[in-house]
Amino acid sequence: MSTGQSLADGAAGVALLHLETGDWPAAYAALREATADGVSIADGASLFHGAPALAFVLATTDHPHLARARTIAATGTATVTRRRLDTAHRRIDSRQQPHYAEYDLIRGLTGLGVALRRLGDHDLLRHVLDYLVRLTEPVDDLPGWWCANGPDRHQPPPPGGHANHGLAHGITGPLALLALTHRDGISVNGHTTAITRICRWLDRWQQHTDSATWWPQTLTLDDLHRGTPAQRHPLRPSWCYGTPGIARAQQLAGIALDDITRRHLADTAFTTCVNDSAQIRRLTDRSLCHGTAGLLATGRRIAADALTPTPVTPLTRLHQHITSSTAGEPAGLLDGTTGTRLATAATTTTGWDACLLLH
Repeated sequence: MSTGQSLADGAAGVALLHLETGDWPAAYAALREATADGVSIADGASLFHGAPALAFVLATTDHPHLARARTIAATGTATVTRRRLDTAHRRIDSRQQPHYAEYDLIRGLTGLGVALRRLGDHDLLRHVLDYLVRLTEPVDDLPGWWCANGPDRHQPPPPGGHANHGLAHGITGPLALLALTHRDGISVNGHTTAITRICRWLDRWQQHTDSATWWPQTLTLDDLHRGTPAQRHPLRPSWCYGTPGIARAQQLAGIALDDITRRHLADTAFTTCVNDSAQIRRLTDRSLCHGTAGLLATGRRIAADALTPTPVTPLTRLHQHITSSTAGEPAGLLDGTTGTRLATAATTTTGWDACLLLH
């Protein structure tokens, strides 16, 4: 698998950075590298790899020299999406539990929906939304997104599978996409019902510790039977799995449903998170996925939509001063210097953080 066409850790992500900062020669060189080995439309193609990744990046520019590349990437994205939708609907028809890679942001149909939204392919996007509505329908007393696999692919799954809440791999990814498209005026039958189902589930599992509001990253059948999660306190306040990403998804849902109470809840969850030194100390790197860059990017979008003032300057300082050797960091978007630079860019001309489901 070529890493060049990876948005997560390859040249495609680097191209996105250079388009954001206006360095066209560097962007063009990165795009050449990203497409040097062809562009994948295989089963592993996703928002973060292959044709959909390139489609997302190329949609940031209308340069005439890239018109053919944009068309090829968009066509490939549509092909991948239709194939993945057919597989997902067959799985639902058979009443089998999904793997989170079927629906998540990083590898699944939520991520493909992000690419289609970026491309303006609203017809196919609506088919993705139809699928996400079906995903929220209960199956045998469990939510439709309950996964047969575990959250760690290197470990055996817990008995009976799990529910995942992270923005990157869990149900808050579909929640954010459903909310954002509703905000865009793109909707399908059952759209608001699906948003409400997910929100009610999150309400059921909302936790409070030392005045902090948070949600468990995952749940098992044992957690359901006990009525309380094994996770007893909030973990790392990351974009991918932590309170910041979950709070942003709920803020977007509150905006979509005109639910002031939920918007206040999201604001409070984020504010108490970033003011909790115990949580902040868990951030040990500057990355978008797990570190301070992701917290900053998420905080910037939450602050823009918050009902109460939400200062971002402390998050900027935290990102700038966290101990890290840039010499040892990879160059990628999710875990490396590309992401840290994008998080501190002065502008958002490309809307690059749509790939994180932040807007």
